[in-house]
Amino acid sequence: MLAPQTNGVSVLIFSKTAKYHDQDFEYRHEAIPDGTDAIREIGQREGWHVVATEDPSEFNDESLARFDVVVFLLTTGDVLNDEQQAAFERYIRSGKGYVGVHSASDTEHSWPWYGELVGAYFENHPPIQEATYVVEHRSHPATDGLPERWSRTDEHYYFKRNPRNEVTVLMSLDESSYDVGEGAMGDHPIAWFHEYDGGRSLYTALGHTQASYDDPQVLTHLEGAIRWAASKDP
Repeated sequence: MLAPQTNGVSVLIFSKTAKYHDQDFEYRHEAIPDGTDAIREIGQREGWHVVATEDPSEFNDESLARFDVVVFLLTTGDVLNDEQQAAFERYIRSGKGYVGVHSASDTEHSWPWYGELVGAYFENHPPIQEATYVVEHRSHPATDGLPERWSRTDEHYYFKRNPRNEVTVLMSLDESSYDVGEGAMGDHPIAWFHEYDGGRSLYTALGHTQASYDDPQVLTHLEGAIRWAASKDP
């Protein structure tokens, strides 16, 4: 059983990948080690206790209660069974936090509660390319210090629905700044937060590429996201 210290912020990184319930393949991002190392380094600097796992059996009441926030880092597919899902629902209802990174929105498509926690499910993406983000909510810990318009290269998701009416959007994509292809949303949120079912949830679609986790602005974004979801910032 994982047993982090209780002082400061306790973070569980969960990066399991699995097959989808209706498909016979599993997709795994090459950037998982980079993202894990980046969050560990943030934690070391900030005095957090960070634990990384791909073991879904850690999703039980006793183990989860030791953490302030769970980060679904580049997860894909059906990663938790029914009992583990129920434990995670109780964890969020107890007032704890969730951060979803990139393909966290391409996870557990058949678990409606999880879809509501994230805010929207992944639909597809055009080729990796540079695009411009519009930072809409600049006073949030996850966007504090970011420029109003921010251009970078990544895999830019579009989603099965626009979550704007149910969440507070942190950043959106300027669709005129890149080749959207067939995935134009018009209004295109790319990172957002909300309070859900007693807990805190923040999702960011950034982070497909390994280079993302060497970008100081991405790291600032992730640090603020985790700190907010851990309820250590107002």
